[in-house]
Amino acid sequence: MIPPPCDAVPDVAVEVNFDGLVGPTHHYAGLGVGNLASQRHRHEPSNPRAAALEGITKMRLLHDLGVPQGVLPPQERPLMSALRGLGFTGDDATVLATANREAPELLAACSSTSSMWAANAATVSPARDTADGRLHLTPANLTSQFHRSLEARATTAILRQVFADPKRFVVHDPLPAAVGLTDEGAANTIRLAPAHGGPGIEIFVYGRDGDARPSGRRFPARQSLAASQAVARRHGLEPGRSLFLRQGDAAIDAGVFHNDVVAISNENVLLVHEEAFADGTVALAAIRDAYTAACGDEPVVIEVPEAVIPLAVAVETYLFNSQLVTLPRGGMAIICPVECREHPATSRWLDELVAGDNPVTAIHPVAVRQSMKNGGGPACLRLRIVLSPDDMAVMHPGVLATPALLDALEAWVNRHYRDRLAPHDLADPALLHESREAMATLMDLLKFNPVEG
Repeated sequence: MIPPPCDAVPDVAVEVNFDGLVGPTHHYAGLGVGNLASQRHRHEPSNPRAAALEGITKMRLLHDLGVPQGVLPPQERPLMSALRGLGFTGDDATVLATANREAPELLAACSSTSSMWAANAATVSPARDTADGRLHLTPANLTSQFHRSLEARATTAILRQVFADPKRFVVHDPLPAAVGLTDEGAANTIRLAPAHGGPGIEIFVYGRDGDARPSGRRFPARQSLAASQAVARRHGLEPGRSLFLRQGDAAIDAGVFHNDVVAISNENVLLVHEEAFADGTVALAAIRDAYTAACGDEPVVIEVPEAVIPLAVAVETYLFNSQLVTLPRGGMAIICPVECREHPATSRWLDELVAGDNPVTAIHPVAVRQSMKNGGGPACLRLRIVLSPDDMAVMHPGVLATPALLDALEAWVNRHYRDRLAPHDLADPALLHESREAMATLMDLLKFNPVEG
């Protein structure tokens, strides 16, 4: 079935930002290859309580602005089944002690709270883009990084609880864990449409093509072309509304491990760094042509030159890892890291953007410093999902943010989370007990069934 023209149906849908809650074992192990912030803060003490509260404060801001907000639970960590699968035996305390002594890097990986970065949870295609008229989600297999590959099973189970009605939703299995099929989720997908509820085009950005060889010279690329193409086929996307673009090598080598570090979109607006794509001029022309052919209008493309915001500054401040959201009263707002206001070049650019002739009317800096130190800005923490009123009527309601739920989540964090976590604390059996107790309480709070890792 070919989707109707973009102007055939009024916009009755909304985009919901589903944020990943930060887990109790949030720590800095430097696990992300090519993630400069992760490497820079390796082995520093973390503050799980502050990390989780920062995320909830950001959710509250979005909710107060009138932008629909949801939450996704963290996953149980340390993941004892993974440690036992790696050959560590005995009771939980013995497994933790042995892993810490013999392979602390594996204990750190199996304790990672990286599922907090929900932009990597799945690739999402709204119902108006798909052949069968249902919302399609493919959980990311995240096979390029061991600690992240541990997320796929639980992520699939969580999404299937939230989007359980098969008449309206399809939650696929992750792609097979195979060389050449590395899938990193929505962090490498751009959607452009005249309005959230209308059909648009989906742009898949990849770094690997054909095999596991890195496209960059300094760091390996993650997303593969074959994975992106497979997801597009699964979701029933019309070829004319799908575009596959390659990441620029310079961007990958500068620490742009996911495309959302150098590009951000919302409805018909694209903010993009000059070095985001290989053959950038050709890539932007292809985006404009595909959008015009599909939607009969011109997208608003705002390209930021390297001379204005160098790649190093874009990565340092995570300017493009901001959230660009539609405001109910009209216009758009950027939810940016406070680091963007602390750097003169990015702060000046934001002021010029708001003063210019474009839909962006407001800037809201947020402090998510605990996440930023591990390489994740505001946009990393959320998965964007376009839902119609009928979709929202049948999805799991316990994850939609209300002031009461956000208050309850803050109280839950303050009750269960530590305010300091050093690498050696991951071997503490008390931390495992605290984490399990916290997760059990949260599942009751969100009215979730237990989720196995």
